[in-house]
Amino acid sequence: MTPEVVEAGPVRLRPYRPDDADDLAAGCADPVNLRFNPTMPQPYTPADAHRWIGEGAPAVWRAGGAAYAIVDAASDRLVGGVGLSQVVPGRGQAELGYWVSPGSRRRGVATVATRALAAAAFRAGLIRLELLIQAENPASQRVAVAAGFHPEGVRRSAGLDRDGSPYDLLAWVRLAGDPPGPARRTLPDLPDGRLSDTVVTLRRLAPADAGTSYRLHSRPEVVATRVRPVAPTRADIARRCAVAESEWLTGQAADFALCDAASGTVVGGCVLIHDEPATGQAMIGYSLLPEARGRGLATRAVRLLAGWACGPVGLARLWAGTATWNTASQRVLERAGFHREGVLRARFPAPTHGGPRPDTVLWSLLPTDLHPRPPR
Repeated sequence: MTPEVVEAGPVRLRPYRPDDADDLAAGCADPVNLRFNPTMPQPYTPADAHRWIGEGAPAVWRAGGAAYAIVDAASDRLVGGVGLSQVVPGRGQAELGYWVSPGSRRRGVATVATRALAAAAFRAGLIRLELLIQAENPASQRVAVAAGFHPEGVRRSAGLDRDGSPYDLLAWVRLAGDPPGPARRTLPDLPDGRLSDTVVTLRRLAPADAGTSYRLHSRPEVVATRVRPVAPTRADIARRCAVAESEWLTGQAADFALCDAASGTVVGGCVLIHDEPATGQAMIGYSLLPEARGRGLATRAVRLLAGWACGPVGLARLWAGTATWNTASQRVLERAGFHREGVLRARFPAPTHGGPRPDTVLWSLLPTDLHPRPPR
């Protein structure tokens, strides 16, 4: 059992009280909280708040979990909630969850509360805590990183939406023996949120980029260079944009919008796929809309991406593959400092069922290619 009250600096974790009902109802009625907590009643009313305080929270405690109000330490005013559920004593594990009122976000409330409850749970004997988070909820994943949780993988169909349809959840895990402090990320955030050489700018792909990104990736010449050259649907691209920050946080990929630096207009995209973390290697890809071609923008973007990957990310090797016929892409890589290594025979799946698998020209770049050592 965790303690009844947990002091956590600017906030305090304590049991819910009847006078929390108005703040609880207002916080849980927020669209963001309702979207990512589908077990909450919708609409969330003061009656629901009183029911939770009088029946729901006590039931969680009786089941061996914890249900805390997060309150401002100075005013004792409710600013959110945090708790433990799905406790498995035989495995020493539980699931941790939280929510924060709109007016208290971006102040570190969720991170402080999560750290404090995790520490209390470990002192009480638990050895493993899980946060299960939707990929479309990067704000919650940033809390997980800051609280020392590590990405572990995907729980397929682990959540149920309000209509009963299942959806996947990402498992973020912290163990009792993990070192204190935030979890280490393999793909850090960009300095000032972007990379730029004053001509092109790279920033993280965002949900608002879905329209332009679909226009780019549905073009026939771009589709022809995809791994299995099949045009994506609008839903595919919307999903890619929606989970781009999540994939960055979990260390899978850094997906960029390639923008004209002067206007900020998106004119293409590039991506770094962290395909071999164990060997310090990653793959890059890039594409431009027709109106942006022939101006050297792809070369500039690849140079920017390579400098970040070999610098702050600390990768030891970048690689790219081009179709044997794609001389324009090969020129981009040559100008950006990549070296042609050879041809990988039958590297990619066949464009049509039963057809021949196409060859790929392999290119690579090492940190020393960006900053050659001076001759002795």
